[in-house]
Amino acid sequence: MEASYLLIFYSLVSLSIFFQLSTAADTLSSIWSLKDGSKNTVLSAGQTFELGFFSPGNSKNRYIGIWYKRTPDVIVWVANRNNPLTDSYGEFTISNNSNQLVLLNRSKTVVWSSNSLERVAKIPVAQLLDSGNLLLRDIENQNSELYLWQSFDYPSNTLLEGMKLGWDLRSGFERYLTSWKSDDDPSNGNYTQRMDIKGLPQLIVFMGSTKKYRVGTWNGVEISGLNVVSNYSVHNVVPVFDEKEAYFMYEPSLNSVVTRITLNSAGHTQLLTLQNGSNQWGVTYPVPYDQCDNYGYCSANAVCSVNGDPICQCLEGFVPRSQEEWEVLNWSRGCERKTTLECDKGEGFVKRGVKLPDFLEFWLDKNLSLDECKEECLKNCSCIAYANSDIRNGVVW
Repeated sequence: MEASYLLIFYSLVSLSIFFQLSTAADTLSSIWSLKDGSKNTVLSAGQTFELGFFSPGNSKNRYIGIWYKRTPDVIVWVANRNNPLTDSYGEFTISNNSNQLVLLNRSKTVVWSSNSLERVAKIPVAQLLDSGNLLLRDIENQNSELYLWQSFDYPSNTLLEGMKLGWDLRSGFERYLTSWKSDDDPSNGNYTQRMDIKGLPQLIVFMGSTKKYRVGTWNGVEISGLNVVSNYSVHNVVPVFDEKEAYFMYEPSLNSVVTRITLNSAGHTQLLTLQNGSNQWGVTYPVPYDQCDNYGYCSANAVCSVNGDPICQCLEGFVPRSQEEWEVLNWSRGCERKTTLECDKGEGFVKRGVKLPDFLEFWLDKNLSLDECKEECLKNCSCIAYANSDIRNGVVW
């Protein structure tokens, strides 16, 4: 009799779990997978995001991705971006023996996996959240922080609310955006947007290993090159810099506005908004915003100002290295001193309202105030300039 009760109890538990797995529209499991051609998708609980198979643009290749339910042509994440399926016989499921999300091709060969090996789940499920995050977790663990794997750790070309752009300093793991190759091809393109932490934290768009666009540094209040975006009042930048992590994330300042940040195939970063009740996205803020966002646009010892005439101006006490080139708007050689510096005579000037120079050769001491940085700079003839590193401390070049 006792064995019968145990058998009935086990059967009821099994049926309960099976019922959970088979009725949750936002969840995948080893017994409830996505098969291409079936027209089935996974839909987040609030019907904000959808997960399924798709073909981008004019391509016939098949991918697993996440998109907005309201605007299904806007893909925010792609699993197998560099390993497309060439037919409609793919299956997206959870492996029975490895606690991993896997994408199988027609011959049941794994073409993509989540590589989620650090934790083990008794009954792993993949849940699509209303944030757009795909979580792999144990069905019995509802804590979204105790996951086996999450798509937010592996961005494609889009940053969503709550995603981190930056570094886990303990493990050296970096989260960054990578552009699509083209509108028809989501494979890795030529551009990445990353947080540079060699000096003060700053956002830079790279073309390969070359710095292409530089937004500016975090000054303790805002990202210096993004102060104009505050006029739009659609999102707030949230920075985290401590001994464990260094990253930026953003959150909308208006609940009625849906926003995303996308690095397109041309290397341009765009903050886009979708107004409540609308299915049209608009570019709220682009990077580059103007020519001055181009990295080193005016070259050495010059300042870029879109309202300037010309747009590039030598710093006080400097002249163009080549006046002829300067007059034909060729700024590539920059500026040089009019006369040799005599640092013991107190030469210098103040330049306000500009991005800090890049941190190629610098010295940062977070224990020094701005006035103390000034004193240190005046003592050393090799010191070129000093500035606020944030609202409290100083940095010198």
